This record gives sequence, structure tokens and C-alpha cells, in this order.
Amino acid sequence: MDTFFISHGSPTLSIDESMAARRFLKSWRDEVFSEVPRAILVISGHWETTEPTVAAANGPNDTIYDFYGFPKPMYELKYPAPGAPKLAERVKSLLRKSGFTQTKTDEHRGLDHGAWVPLMLMYPEADIPVCQLSLQPHRDGTHHYNVGKALAPLREEGVLIIGSGSATHNLREIDRDGAPVPGWASDFDSWLREALLHGRYEDVNHYEEKAPYAKKAHPWPEHFYPLHVALGAAGEGAKAELIHHSWGNAALSYASYRFGTSQ
Repeated sequence: MDTFFISHGSPTLSIDESMAARRFLKSWRDEVFSEVPRAILVISGHWETTEPTVAAANGPNDTIYDFYGFPKPMYELKYPAPGAPKLAERVKSLLRKSGFTQTKTDEHRGLDHGAWVPLMLMYPEADIPVCQLSLQPHRDGTHHYNVGKALAPLREEGVLIIGSGSATHNLREIDRDGAPVPGWASDFDSWLREALLHGRYEDVNHYEEKAPYAKKAHPWPEHFYPLHVALGAAGEGAKAELIHHSWGNAALSYASYRFGTSQ
């Protein structure tokens, strides 16, 4: 299994037919990834904890509506994918074996919109077991890359690992669709693409020092760290491929990447 970073952007991705990123995700099985995973592990920008924590729902996952002020139909959507408690235990075991000794499980947490919004477009039948792994926003990119490295064995076990965040994520700077992309967002997005495609992964781990407008593009890092986990999980020698690129609300990059050896 290759690993992936998906920019999920706005929750309206779930209902807005005009969004290019929505069309990209709906074409997932036909044009991007035809393999059927045994289970899916999602690292979402919307679950933050002090220590790594993995969701271990025993039954259908609850759908978490962790957004406010959006159209009513969005709060009626459901994604009751089965939980993956055995995968959750495997994730905890791998992380503890790699030195993340305080890793925990949460048997009650469902799927936040960083998980269910893209998944309902990619796998609308909701029949593949899914669990989530949390982020530690007080830590750095290297920490999350090393979390990913610990999870690399899952790729040989039929588990699809998806980091779900945003290539740029400054909600104070968004504008109407159709407004020009601001220079800071374009510059950061271009730097990220060049760094990944040329294998400069250490630069990505230290993006705060290496990237232009790093703090402007990510005032808080939680939507960027899912990329580090997916990159680390891809294993040594993995190559990056840009699989989608579009913009929303002027400043939100929907750049999405595949990491692996099969492209």
C-alpha cells in the first residue's frame, strides 16, 4: 500500500458539486487507487491530544459534526463505517514498540469531518473498517514523521494510511472563490511541491525554518502534520507524486500527494 496526504479543505466538500477537489475524490477508485484496503487509518487535522491516541470503536463509527454555521444538509450526512478495534490495537503496539510508550486508545470517539468528508466521496459504501489516530500539535514535524515511520508495517498488512489536512490552512486569510490566490499561499504551496517531488523530506520536517511564509500558510500546524505522518509511513526511499491540485476560497490549497514506489 502506498500512503496518501489529502487536502480536505472546507467541510462543504461534502455537498458542493462545483469543487474540483470533490470530483477528484469521487474518482478515487477509478483513477487513483483501485486496490481495496483491508482497513483505513486516518490521521486528521481535527483530532489533537497530548499523546498519540487511536480510536477503537467496536461497531459503526459515529459521525462527528465538528463545524458550525454550515448548511443544514451537512448535519444530516452519515458515514457509519465499521470501527477497527483490532487495527487500533496494532497501531498502539507499533507505536509503543517504537518508543511512543504513552500511546492510548479511545473506544468512544467517532470520525471527525477530516475523516468522513473525504471518505464518503472515496468509499461511499462505508463498508471498510476505519479508525483515526490523533495529532500532537505541541510537537514538531519530525515527531509526526517518526510516528509515521512506526506505522510503516501496516502497509504490508493491507491498511491504507491517509493523512487528511490542508496544504495551506489560514482561515483568517480566505476569500471568495474566484479571488486571486495570494502570493504567500502560492509561494508556500510551490515550495512544498518542489521539496516533496525532489525528495527534500528533511526540509519538509523543518518547514518552519525552510519554507517561505510558513507561519502565514499554517498559523497552527495541525492541518500540516498529517502530511508528515503519511510521508513517514511510506518508508525509506518512497517517492512523492502530486495527484491533485486546485484552490478554494482563494487561499486554501487542495494539493494532495501519493507516497510510495508504485507510481
